[in-house]
Amino acid sequence: MNICNIHKLKPSNVTLAPYLIMQFSRIFLLLLVFPLVSAAPVHKFYVSITKIEYVKEKNSLQIITKIFTDDIEDALQQRYDASISLDTKKETKAADEDLKNYILQKINIKVNGKAVKLEYIGKEYDTDMVLAYIEVRDVNDLKTIEIENKILMEIFPEQQNIIHLKTPKNRRSLMLDRDEPIGKLEFN
Repeated sequence: MNICNIHKLKPSNVTLAPYLIMQFSRIFLLLLVFPLVSAAPVHKFYVSITKIEYVKEKNSLQIITKIFTDDIEDALQQRYDASISLDTKKETKAADEDLKNYILQKINIKVNGKAVKLEYIGKEYDTDMVLAYIEVRDVNDLKTIEIENKILMEIFPEQQNIIHLKTPKNRRSLMLDRDEPIGKLEFN
């Protein structure tokens, strides 16, 4: 639209200058408010993913738990030591031991109705995730598995822990949360 035609849009009893000031004020207000609204904090998504594979040839469950580093660091700081720092040069053996203890306290598994011992193998970092490796030995047959995963639920009420289980014949998943931290799968 040509600036010369704006006078055709204005009411006849309004002069052009106040009308233009009002229009520019609206645009300025919109430009001012938009960044404030778009910069509002986004609700963070709290999730962990645990992959469990039943390796029949080795009679074992091989487990990888993926947790966001900053979230698990928050949990360890609240539970053990406020100075814990993961995936940095400041990480200590004590922090590694605290991570191990935390994970082994928060994940429990029953195979065929019996509690099994989880063996913490170690951990590594991948971008912004901690990958913890766990193994359960002497699993001769897998008819049922009951998994309790309460990782981060004490500090993040909306935490969801997704479990993916793979056997030679099946792939199944569970979604565990604060209301239902335990899930059970049955196999024929």
